[in-house]
Amino acid sequence: MKFDTNLAAIHGYLCSDGYVIKNPETQKHVYYYIGLRNMNNTLLEDFQQKFRKVFGIQPIITQDGRCKIQNKEIYESLTKDFSYYSYEWKLPSLSKENVKYWLRAFFDCEGWVENQKGKSRLIGLDCCNISGLYQVQSALLRFNIKSNIKKRKGRRIWRLTICHLNNLKRFHNSVGFLHPQKNQKLSIAIDSYKNYHWNVPKDKKGLLFFVAEKGRIRKTRNEIRLMSIKESNLRNIKKALKKYNVNSKIYGPWKNNTGSLYYCLIINNYLEVLNGTKKWTT
Repeated sequence: MKFDTNLAAIHGYLCSDGYVIKNPETQKHVYYYIGLRNMNNTLLEDFQQKFRKVFGIQPIITQDGRCKIQNKEIYESLTKDFSYYSYEWKLPSLSKENVKYWLRAFFDCEGWVENQKGKSRLIGLDCCNISGLYQVQSALLRFNIKSNIKKRKGRRIWRLTICHLNNLKRFHNSVGFLHPQKNQKLSIAIDSYKNYHWNVPKDKKGLLFFVAEKGRIRKTRNEIRLMSIKESNLRNIKKALKKYNVNSKIYGPWKNNTGSLYYCLIINNYLEVLNGTKKWTT
């Protein structure tokens, strides 16, 4: 097959949420199926349009989240040199422009964005095809996007993660998501890096509101937790709270599941803190 941006994207779709199969030849009639399973219409329509441009025939989009077609000639063309099964697919040898579209289609289907402000911002992707995943990692490096691959404990699945602001920016600018929600979430994650330092209020009312807004309550332990990649943020809060006889303790650095470091400030007796917040509203 001679790849262009459209065929590269089709190949990426088929290696992720797609299928290129035929029913057993023991049956009376043999059918050849090509399709994409996904509940996002933007991706289904993109697959449909690109398929029509490459093969001159348009697959149908069904209500159950599929874009599919039956065609023996296209099936044979697609499977002549490639497999699309989960454990077998391989990333073709593509130009930098074409591999961009392959990666985007693959991440649109298989990837996700995690955005826990102050703790973890990343693009993740799980895959059972370790050799294919290393090929994805190498392709990302062509855009200077660094990633990590780690086996998931107790499972035959590996996770690729893209972390840190520069890598997320490069992915956003060089590859990107067509998937609207993933694209929006990545933009929010990148924007959240703009302010590393917290402006901690000095007055008691503002301080306790600040803690209540940024903190995460753990009722089982009767505590509020604030997390930040900057220890100085938590030290400033601890110092401010101490003036008003609110005790707290800083822990860390801790590592999240991608290896990034963050710190945690814990305040016990969270009900007293929240009640104190309510008192200053009157």
